[in-house]
Amino acid sequence: MKPQKLRHEIKHYIIISDYLSLKSRLKHIAYPDRFAGEDGTYTIRSLYFDNLDNKALIEKINGVRQREKFRIRYYNHDPSYIRLEKKSKFNTLCSKISSRVSQEECQRLIDHDISWLIKSDRMLLQELYTKMKYQLLRPKTIVEYTREAYCYKAGNVRITIDRNLRSGLFSRDFFNPELPTMSMTSESQIILEVKYDEFLPEVIRDVIQTNQRRSTSISKYAACRIYG
Repeated sequence: MKPQKLRHEIKHYIIISDYLSLKSRLKHIAYPDRFAGEDGTYTIRSLYFDNLDNKALIEKINGVRQREKFRIRYYNHDPSYIRLEKKSKFNTLCSKISSRVSQEECQRLIDHDISWLIKSDRMLLQELYTKMKYQLLRPKTIVEYTREAYCYKAGNVRITIDRNLRSGLFSRDFFNPELPTMSMTSESQIILEVKYDEFLPEVIRDVIQTNQRRSTSISKYAACRIYG
């Protein structure tokens, strides 16, 4: 388990006209994400964990400057590649560490079969065991959305455009491709996220025009917990 370095993160809501302009510019200077399909997009499904007191949710709502959350994630409804991730926030910086897990291991976590975690040689799974046992961390909400992503080498920049945010509400049927979900945003509501290391190259800054928008605190997890 190798921790990623701390990265800057900028989030904005944008509208369709912003998106069309942004896409037309990005395709000339950045390359698409490796998960993208022929149309340049892919589906992300995540299962977020929280404790009985909803610690992760409340800390996000209250703007706690140092916080963490765990999630399981896979892409395009294909469970052959699944990651357990821990995302941490330190003031305005963020980091993420992850570990590959199998579909069987995920299902055991969902079913709260956790005794095997403590014997794992993956440190992130051992940490999850501690949090599930002593902080009563549990699978809470399924979050799904469509993503379009671009990368730019200088500054290790990653630009993501997320739409069609949906919640599985109270379901834990994580691997069901036909899982009923509820839309959490309007069709015109698009989330732009920009992550980078030490600096944001001027060419990217000009393309996304961050100086014309105010960074917003956006949480897909919090949005999908609106009904409980």
